[in-house]
Amino acid sequence: MSAPLTDTVFQSFNVPFRFPVSFTNGLFNIDNVTFRDTLQARDVHKVHRFICIVDDGVAAACPTLLDDIRHYAATHSSHIKLARAAVVVPGGESIKNDDELREHLHQIVMDARLDRHAYIVAVGGGALLDTVGFVAATAHRGIRHIRVPTTVLAQNDSGVGVKNGVNRYGQKNYLGTFSPPYAVLSDYNFIQALPDRDKIAGMAEAVKVALIRDRCFFDWLEKHHSKLAKFDPDAMQYMIRRCAELHMHQIGHGGDPFETGNARPLDFGHWAAHRLETLTRYTLRHGEAVAIGIALDARYSVLANLLEPGADDRICRLLDRLGFTLWDDALLQKDDAGCWSLLQGLRDFKEHLGGDLCVTLLHELGTGIESDRMDESIILNAIDWLHYRTLPLAA
Repeated sequence: MSAPLTDTVFQSFNVPFRFPVSFTNGLFNIDNVTFRDTLQARDVHKVHRFICIVDDGVAAACPTLLDDIRHYAATHSSHIKLARAAVVVPGGESIKNDDELREHLHQIVMDARLDRHAYIVAVGGGALLDTVGFVAATAHRGIRHIRVPTTVLAQNDSGVGVKNGVNRYGQKNYLGTFSPPYAVLSDYNFIQALPDRDKIAGMAEAVKVALIRDRCFFDWLEKHHSKLAKFDPDAMQYMIRRCAELHMHQIGHGGDPFETGNARPLDFGHWAAHRLETLTRYTLRHGEAVAIGIALDARYSVLANLLEPGADDRICRLLDRLGFTLWDDALLQKDDAGCWSLLQGLRDFKEHLGGDLCVTLLHELGTGIESDRMDESIILNAIDWLHYRTLPLAA
């Protein structure tokens, strides 16, 4: 009896993921043991080694931070050890485009002789967290990574996610991995040091997740818009935490944490936002671009008879009151062939999903709906509507 041409054996196993997301004040104050206890969580009898990569904007805004980290490690030296002095690198989107800097960070990790039980701690905004997360995930096939998000956007959205990535070939996050962090430690004190523009930008993700998942949270944002616009600490802290909780629930319970399927509800408004970031060469903050993308897709949802008329105005009024500008001239840009440049964002989105388009639109405030098509003529109509809103007579 001859052997079969093919003999298939299936391998199957499950890998559980669990990591803490802590909200605190004064993370590197010597009497705050949150950081120390996080490093010790798996082995209290070991001295745990770590390095810190710090966003230069954070270092400038918090001039004692590097000394605070060094002093904290020295105070708790029976439990943790700083493997080398903190490394300060440029923050913002530029870091995700810098191949030489990423290579330099890998070299630092090697020179510090970090192993898979050591920690790489990133202190900064979302772009730095993405980049350092990519370095951590690819050194030794994965070194424990702790995120210390310092912006509204990072604390309420990207910092609690499971993705990291860097830009390549003109595409945002073309290189990256799904690699959950070891822990996320959010220090509200960092928010107070942010420029107003960055405080505002991060609120876009709160509006986004409220629109697709939590009508009560949207109503809360409307009710407290004046406090948020003035950056009231209590309102900001509640907004950040609730937004983070909703993102975490979607990632953990939405059924597709590593995005193997097509639906990506947390990317509501993002097909246009990512393209706008590229078209403006990242002069638009991510949150600013997301706010425009939300407004555009809200209007599209009304025009496509998915969302009740007037809801788009209501959404835009909230974004206006929070301090967003819901227009950029890049929306009118055309390429050399005369085609609307923004529409390339849909094609990029479709390609990123494996060829099948799946865009989240709005069914009602607090409820998203997945669509496998968007009509380009309706998109252009929505752009015209947004443009009209910016004219003096529209106000």
